[in-house]
Amino acid sequence: MKVLVIGGTGHIGRFLVPMLDAEGHDVVCLTSGRSAAKFDRPLNKVQFVTMKYSESIQDGTFGKMLDEKRFDTVIDVLQEQTPAVYLACKKKEVGHLVVCGSLWMFGRPKIVPTPEIPQTECPFPGYLKRFSQMQDTIALSRREGGPAVTAIMPPNICGPGKVPIDGMGGRSVEVHLSHRRGEPVILPFPGTNLIGPCDAEDIARAFYLAVMQREKSGGEIFNVGSAYALTAERFIQTLAQIYKTTIPIQWVSPERYMTEISPDLGDHFHFLEHMCPDISKIRLLLGYGPRYTPQETLERAIRWMEKEMPEFAK
Repeated sequence: MKVLVIGGTGHIGRFLVPMLDAEGHDVVCLTSGRSAAKFDRPLNKVQFVTMKYSESIQDGTFGKMLDEKRFDTVIDVLQEQTPAVYLACKKKEVGHLVVCGSLWMFGRPKIVPTPEIPQTECPFPGYLKRFSQMQDTIALSRREGGPAVTAIMPPNICGPGKVPIDGMGGRSVEVHLSHRRGEPVILPFPGTNLIGPCDAEDIARAFYLAVMQREKSGGEIFNVGSAYALTAERFIQTLAQIYKTTIPIQWVSPERYMTEISPDLGDHFHFLEHMCPDISKIRLLLGYGPRYTPQETLERAIRWMEKEMPEFAK
């Protein structure tokens, strides 16, 4: 199978590209060139094409590449131009388009674990727009019989290759250093909201399963995640255990937390809303099973920081 991976040098691509390559598939990575390609194992015959994502779609360069390479499947991890990518795939007779969304696209959860249906209007304009485009593209594909479209919806992405979520809802090395020193963390009471870090390797495996089972995955939206989530309190305790320290928690009201302590929506959303996807659908249809627990993926990410980031070295 000939596969194009848009964003193949990113966090998910770090694991997805070697999975495809190891099975003998002909893989091409489309990269902007901003991120160096770092993979955990040697690659056999992966090709790298440096091309700016949006510009290449607008000026037709992307379509020309599809015409030259004749891909069976296109995986769009960036998912910023889904309608245009779908149209290009249709013109060049690509059989399958797999895109990456986010659990946050469903809005503030009403149900936990959260199924693959909108809960409330997504409070993030970018995600709201992309989710609407995703839904419209899947519906269009079903109506006109174009390339099959599959969407993979991860929660918080964790694991080696990226700074993991910290106790303030961001991905800050400085905040993680404060965790390692055992400094207090402020959280909204009662700390029972669920946080579900999922390893990028497990998310990559979901993409791989979708690609390998087009007949089952085409036209579907799949949640992916760990087998369970952690309460916010347990999340902080997990970080403390990994750092071999104690991290005191100071409790404040949710109102004070979101207005004074962590006013940025993208940060406080982690500690005020549940992040626990229902993964039963992808288990049943594609045979997905996460390899790593939230605790294991957090430790994998922190050990990666200790090894790869000089500012975090002990």
